[in-house]
Amino acid sequence: MGLNEKPLSTLHEKASYDLDDFEVPTGREEAWRFTPLSRLRGLHDGKAEVTGQVLVQVHTPTGVTAEWVGREDPRIGQAYVPADRVSAQAYNAFEKALVVTVPKESVPAEPIRVEVRGGGVDGASYGHIVVKVEALAEALVVIEHQGSAVYADNIEFVVGDGASLKVVTLQDWAHDAVHVSHHHAQLGRDATFRGFTVTLGGDVVRLSPSVSYTGPGGDADLSGVYFADAGQHLEHRLLVDHSHPNCKSNVDYRGALQGEDAHTVWIGDVIIRVAAEGTDTYELNRNLILTDGARADSVPNLEILTGEVAGAGHASTSGRLDDEHIFYLQARGIPFDEARRLVIRGFLGQLIEKIQIDELRERVMSAVEAELAR
Repeated sequence: MGLNEKPLSTLHEKASYDLDDFEVPTGREEAWRFTPLSRLRGLHDGKAEVTGQVLVQVHTPTGVTAEWVGREDPRIGQAYVPADRVSAQAYNAFEKALVVTVPKESVPAEPIRVEVRGGGVDGASYGHIVVKVEALAEALVVIEHQGSAVYADNIEFVVGDGASLKVVTLQDWAHDAVHVSHHHAQLGRDATFRGFTVTLGGDVVRLSPSVSYTGPGGDADLSGVYFADAGQHLEHRLLVDHSHPNCKSNVDYRGALQGEDAHTVWIGDVIIRVAAEGTDTYELNRNLILTDGARADSVPNLEILTGEVAGAGHASTSGRLDDEHIFYLQARGIPFDEARRLVIRGFLGQLIEKIQIDELRERVMSAVEAELAR
């Protein structure tokens, strides 16, 4: 399939399954200017040898099917077309794709769990996952990443008419891991998608969650929490493409940074196309910079091509802890270190509370506590 040009938007202009349609990034491009290309270990320029070891395991409740299929399967690439060179490289390099299907009108009793574990950074690996929730069904999916790896993948979430899908992705990689991933949710008429991203581990992690709609009434909520330590680069690049009327989207990402050269990047792109009358959208990013030497880049973008919207806005803040909050707690006898921990815990915890699995929510909060103790 050839190059798909999108002249109406200046934010995301190309989409193609063909690797040759994308030039090797140099770092001067808008889409790559924040990413440390030299630390991607060849994922962006084709120099990475496909000799890595990444094991993907899936655990499905009764009634849900999981299949390993080849790229000729018609469900592969149905919802998402690669939008940059690494994504196209991953699409053309994976050996088998995992397809998980939730049947029409079903509601599985347990979460669907996908575990991705890396076996080292000697060589790259590529992957592809499709989660298809058929009409009027409901499902909860947990995707966990652990271990060491140089890994690029694409994940497609296909949410049928009237269906509901909740997804939690956890990036808990080892300190030397490199991960570049695209997560795309395609929503049918009156479909609901709730995506929650937690990014804590890895040397360089660049995630690109995106949403598109195939009918009116779709409702998407994208939330995320990240914590960067010294030397880590954690990047989240979101796109919500409103192309049908009366759809909703809400984005709320929060991060904390500490240590020399800790770097986070959040890019939030929302496009409201001419046909998307009645759109209601808002995006928010907030960052706490806890020490000198850390840097947070936050760039919200809102492109509106119709005058008939129900609501559209964005906000972004990056700064240090509020001295008044710390003083308030210290004035009540709480030591500084404990007061600092409580404020940060509350800041991130407001989003972490959205995780509906008790065990996973407590695990994420414990991981945040461990970060604060460093």
